[in-house]
Amino acid sequence: MDEARARELLAFLRPEARGDLKGGAVRFVLGLTGGVEGRRLLLDRPDFLEALLALSGDPSLAVAEPALHALVNLAAEPGAAGALRGGLPDLLRRLLDPAFALAQPACALLANWSREEGPCRELWAELRRGGAGLLPLLEAFCGPDPRPGAPWHHLGALLANLSQLPEARDALLDRAGCLVQRLLPFTQDVGSGVRRRGVAGTLRNCCFNSRHHEWLLSEQVDLLPFLLLPLAGPEELPEDEMERLPLDLQYLPADKQREPEADIRKMLLEALLLLTATKPGRLQVREKGTYFVLRELHKWEEDRGVRAACEKLIQVLIGDEPEAGMENLLEVKIPSEVEQQLQRLDQEEEEERAAEAGSLTRRLCLADRRSLVLVPCCRCTVGRAAGGGKRGRVCPDRRGGGRPGSADEERALDSSTQQRYTDVYAETADNRAGGQTRSGAAGQPSFLFGTAAGGARIAAGSSPGDSE
Repeated sequence: MDEARARELLAFLRPEARGDLKGGAVRFVLGLTGGVEGRRLLLDRPDFLEALLALSGDPSLAVAEPALHALVNLAAEPGAAGALRGGLPDLLRRLLDPAFALAQPACALLANWSREEGPCRELWAELRRGGAGLLPLLEAFCGPDPRPGAPWHHLGALLANLSQLPEARDALLDRAGCLVQRLLPFTQDVGSGVRRRGVAGTLRNCCFNSRHHEWLLSEQVDLLPFLLLPLAGPEELPEDEMERLPLDLQYLPADKQREPEADIRKMLLEALLLLTATKPGRLQVREKGTYFVLRELHKWEEDRGVRAACEKLIQVLIGDEPEAGMENLLEVKIPSEVEQQLQRLDQEEEEERAAEAGSLTRRLCLADRRSLVLVPCCRCTVGRAAGGGKRGRVCPDRRGGGRPGSADEERALDSSTQQRYTDVYAETADNRAGGQTRSGAAGQPSFLFGTAAGGARIAAGSSPGDSE
């Protein structure tokens, strides 16, 4: 697009332009955001972004809605955060207004915008500036939302992104505020997979704070049953095994259903694995009969990634306790040669999973005689905000979106390391002094939505669709 055409189009995007011209122009811009070149073109023009931010508050939904959708797509691009920073305060204010009709794309925009550490910290600072911190978001997320599609359910993505920051996790885990306890019932919210996914991601990130493990497992929070119940099925257990389970998991009805979404089941298992990183956590998780629930889940589970996560957790539970000085797996140093071995095994596992997914894709294409739409990590399909519909799920491995929270952030063993470390434990105990801490995206609190390569996408011409 040359300069003359850009100026002509920009004239139609001004708030004072005629309504039908604004609507046509903003829909044209939305079409541009459907391609990489179009997004880069717009990101190089701050005047276009300012115009879209202004039109997102237009009284006409026919103008405001495509403007917000275009911003959702632009926010998925690396480096877009700075250009969109100016609209953050107004967007937060409108998002928390119960009368705001476009809360769902606004949630998607903020979820994409906050997937990188810098913008996430800016969002946290803006929330703190009002003095209430996370409380307004939690009250909106946990409260009833009578609007069609319950768009405030999508605030779970935002909470999960914020929980990547140590400061936000500290606020959620503040023992006087009782904020994390308000999220627990939504691990079983049968009406909204969007809300369950957001809560599972938030709880998983909170479990990286090992100093809170004993409190999370205590009667004050009682986190364990809320993580286990979605993984439990209707199977009848022997009486001695049943008595070891938490009361909420005993004698479940014959029609009890497990969590239907594989990525949510995996996040719940990863949260449990993090709780077993400390000795008190391992002892309590074992004593509560967690193994029996995992054993039945493993028999039932068909998703390969979830089965692998289940096996890793089982190995920690049935394995021997580490020797003195190595009880906290989040602080274990791994020798460099073992680190390389684990990275190679992880890569082989990912390649096998990708090959299996490719084979499934080919079979589906042949069976349907149609083009199969593949939804990458947190891509929106038509009319769905970030992570909204069944086809807008986060990819099974969202760990690539994580960013270290700070220089002194707690380093963690990722789940595959925790599984395999017991296999190489004896041979590395003597030379662990020269090792290094396992780090990287897999071992850090992760963003639930988006990756460095992209976030949610809304197709041109889309309209709001029903979400779960």
